[in-house]
Amino acid sequence: KQENAILVLKMVKAWETQNAAECASYFADTVLMSMDYFSAKLSNDSIRELIETGYGNIESIKVEMRDWESVVSADGKDEWVTLWYNQTIVDNEGKSKSLSVINDAKIENSKIAIFNEYVQHPPMEKE
Repeated sequence: KQENAILVLKMVKAWETQNAAECASYFADTVLMSMDYFSAKLSNDSIRELIETGYGNIESIKVEMRDWESVVSADGKDEWVTLWYNQTIVDNEGKSKSLSVINDAKIENSKIAIFNEYVQHPPMEKE
C-alpha cells in the first residue's frame, strides 16, 4: 500500500531532520524494535527517549533514499515496508561516517508496530 510507504518515509525524514517527537509519532503505542546491538519491546515514550538520546552526539544526518517497497501478504494480514538508503552522520566533532541501511517496518493500524534496521558499516580503519 502506498500510504504505508509514505508513513515510513515520513518517519525517516523526521529522523533526518532530528525531530524526535514527529519521528516517534509514526510508531505504535508498543513496538518491537531491533537494530545494531539492540533489541527490545518499547513503549512509544521509550522510543522517543531513545531517538532523543541518539541525537546527543550528532551534528547532522543526511539520508539518500535508494528505493522502497510496500508489500501485503497473500492472505492480506501482514503489511510491510522496506527501505534501502545511505545515511551520512556527522558528529559534534565534525567526524563523518556513512552507512548503508535497510529498514523493515510492519504496519498495523497505520502505525509502525515492528521495526528492524540492518546496517552495513564501513570497513574498520587499519592501525
